[in-house]
Order: sequence, then structure tokens, then C-alpha cells
Amino acid sequence: MVAFAPVGLDDVLAARKLLSGVVATTPMAGSRALSELCGGPVWLKCENLQRTGSFKIRGAYTRLARLGPEQRAQGVVAASAGNHAQGVALAARMLGVAATVFMPTRAALPKVGATRGYGAQVRLVGETIEGSIAAAREFADRTGAVFVHPFDHPDIIAGQGTVGCEILEQVPDVATVLVCTGGGGLLGGVAAAIKGLRPDVAVVGVQAEGAAAWPASLVAGAPVALTSMQTIADGIAVGRPGDVTFAQVAELVDDILTVDEDALARALLHCLERAKMLVEPAGAAAVAALMEYPARFRTPAVAVLSGGNVDPLVLGHVIQHGMAAAARYLSLRVRMDDRPGALAALLAMVGSHGANVIDVAHSRLSGALRLGDVDVDLTLETRGPEHCALLVDALRAAGHTVSDAAGARRF
Repeated sequence: MVAFAPVGLDDVLAARKLLSGVVATTPMAGSRALSELCGGPVWLKCENLQRTGSFKIRGAYTRLARLGPEQRAQGVVAASAGNHAQGVALAARMLGVAATVFMPTRAALPKVGATRGYGAQVRLVGETIEGSIAAAREFADRTGAVFVHPFDHPDIIAGQGTVGCEILEQVPDVATVLVCTGGGGLLGGVAAAIKGLRPDVAVVGVQAEGAAAWPASLVAGAPVALTSMQTIADGIAVGRPGDVTFAQVAELVDDILTVDEDALARALLHCLERAKMLVEPAGAAAVAALMEYPARFRTPAVAVLSGGNVDPLVLGHVIQHGMAAAARYLSLRVRMDDRPGALAALLAMVGSHGANVIDVAHSRLSGALRLGDVDVDLTLETRGPEHCALLVDALRAAGHTVSDAAGARRF
């Protein structure tokens, strides 16, 4: 089976020798909460603690280090939403190579700033990574710079595969490895290492549902481009698998799953609260799969936390979304008698049941209201689903009509 994959174990082992002293051997953290959920040991491979904040330096350095003197003299050009950009920028600085990086116009500002900080020239072009790649290729054709693809090159795949070698050394009895998946460089590389050394270990890719090009591509037997993408996981928002990575993943990977935006947000929140790990939405995809399908995977399982580079503004939004998805926020519409002291009594009841009021909107103007009624929209911080149900039951027992904040359903 392995013979048909473009990158094999020997390629990964050669990359690992090349990367010795360049990249960190990132830690493996046990997760008691996920272990209890999944019924067996679960470990987190912390590539969010790698140099530049993600695994990308592994492939970028491998690719650049193997360029000849004439190629290095021409400089390199790359395209990335952020993590590959930083990996290429740092690798280029370490090797004394000029680097130009094209990034989407909506790339996270911290990633743009970090890429410039490593010494690369940054150009913001295109709404998506595909637009940035096209611009980078045109720049390469015009200037002679070497285009460093974010995932679709054997050296990139081999470099990323060194994560798999570390996993097998740190968790020798691992049964399942889950890897976030965009273009497939990390997934394909990890699969080369794992299947080359332990073919019995399951390797599972995890995609964001809003940017899932792999399932349809695997069914079609060739890369199929998405017509649109929408996901908070910008690090794995890739609209088409690469030709090289497709052959790699199709041959070696056992399964590819998708997770929705709520699952990604809940997983990021879990990593922050329970694992004390800062990860970006893409970096939490493997954890999201464990939380969504806890009985599906053989344990011990390892989830790769692929990166921790996240815009603080995005982080705040995702945390709020994750809390809502985990029923830690509750939005209610309460219809009640419009009489003096009624609102104060309602809020006192909410407080007595342990909910924290975040926002209140009081309206008498809806055409759906009877004379003498009032709608109160409440946004509350709660302790989870059971607490939400307890609170709603208490409000109804007090004689209030309760629905969601949009009035679309009854509880």
C-alpha cells in the first residue's frame, strides 16, 4: 500500500535528520477530560508550542534547505493565511534566503505582523488562499523566485511527517491519530510516518464542514475544488486538495471526518478551559472530532493541536460562540404582566437560580403583545444544559411564557 504514496517513511526520516536542532520536539499532554469522554487514554500533541506557533516550520525548512545555491539566490515566494507564511519567513531568515509572502487580504493581523517580523516581505492579495497562491505563482514566473507551496510538495509533506515520528515515540501504544486537514500536507506526512512504522494505527483527518474538499474528492478519485468556503478555521480553509497530497492521503489515510462550526468553537473552548492550551480554530479540529464522536476511535488516541496563532478578536468571538454552543449562554424571551416591580422580580428569580444576567431588553411595542403584557429578552450566562433546563422550568412554574430570544420556539 505504501509503495504508491509519493512520500514514504524514508523521506520522513531523512527530513527528521535535517530538522534536528532546528525544530522543537513538542510536548505530549494527557487529557483526563477527553480520556473520560472517549473511554480510554487521549493525548494532545502540542504543535501549538512549536517555533512560529505551528507545525509549518517543519515542512518549510525542509523545502528551503534542499534548494540549490542558484535557487536560493533567486529568493523564495509563498502564499499562506498565516502559519505557512511564518514558517517560510523564519526558515528563509535562518538560511539567508530572501522571502516574499502573499497573504489573503483578511489574514489575521497577528499572523501578518509575525511574518513581517521574521523578515519576509508581505503582500496582501486575494480574498482566499487560492487567490494568494495564484499571485505568488505569477510572482515566481516573473522574478524567478522559487514558489514554496503550503502543502503540495514532497519536501513539505516529509517535513510535516516528522510529527508522526514524535507521536510514536511519545505514545508507543497509540491506536488512533487525529490530524486537522486542509490541503493535506500534515495529514499525508503523518500518515507516511505512522503507516511506515505502525500500519495498525488508524490515521484520521478532520476537516471543517464549511471547507471540506476532501470527502467529495476521495469519492471522485481526484481533487475536486469547492465553489465556496465559510469557516472560522482559516488555517484549514483550502478549497482543493493538492495533486501530490491527494495521492498521499488517498493511499494511506483511514478516514476523513468533518466537524461544524459549533464543534470547532466548543473544542477551542475546551482546550482553553480544560487543557490550558491556546489553539486556533483549525488547531482544535482533532479535539472537535473526539468530542463529537467519542465512541468512534480506538484508544489510546492522539489529537494533534496543529497551531496556536489566533487573532485576539477572533478568539473572543469564538469563545463566545463556543459558550453558546455548549449552552453556557442562554437567550430567552419571557412574556409577563406589565406591572411595577415585575422586571425586578424576574431578574431576582434568575439570580436566585445562579444565572448571571449579561443583557436585558424590555419591550411593550410588539404587535403580538396583548394589552398589559411585556416581552423581556434576557441573555444569561449559565453552567450548562442542565442549568438551562432548571432555569426555564422555574420561570414557567412562576407563570411566565418562555421561548427563545427570537420567539421561534417554545422550551
